[in-house]
Amino acid sequence: MKPVSLKKRRRPFRRGLIPSNLFNDNHFFDEPLWMKRLDEPALNIKETDDTFEIELAAPGYSKKDFNVTIDGGLLNISAEKESEEKEEEENYTCREFSYESFQRSLMLPETVKSEDVKAKYENGILKFHLAKKEEAKKPKIVEVS
Repeated sequence: MKPVSLKKRRRPFRRGLIPSNLFNDNHFFDEPLWMKRLDEPALNIKETDDTFEIELAAPGYSKKDFNVTIDGGLLNISAEKESEEKEEEENYTCREFSYESFQRSLMLPETVKSEDVKAKYENGILKFHLAKKEEAKKPKIVEVS
């Protein structure tokens, strides 16, 4: 009987260091759960005939904590927040603080109108509505000669 290797599979890039590609349907399932980054928020992507709908789970943030840009075909989403509590009593001072942040980049398909991207944050979910270009909505008919 051959011994089983418990070594982790080596990957040249970690998820989060390179942009996710919306065209690659298997990208979101290519790593086992124990290899995923814990600081990376969960993401759902839904494609319809006219749009892409993206939902990013980011509970505990407020609208002002987010920074969203589109640059060179990349949708860059980042957020950071700080909180501090200070309690002073007669004999002691208790000070607690926390800092949270994340960054996520998605490569947009060429069929997305980058000037017509809408974002909304409610109930801990950051939702994006990405409209498709007109030529991407209808299949192209090729005449056979």
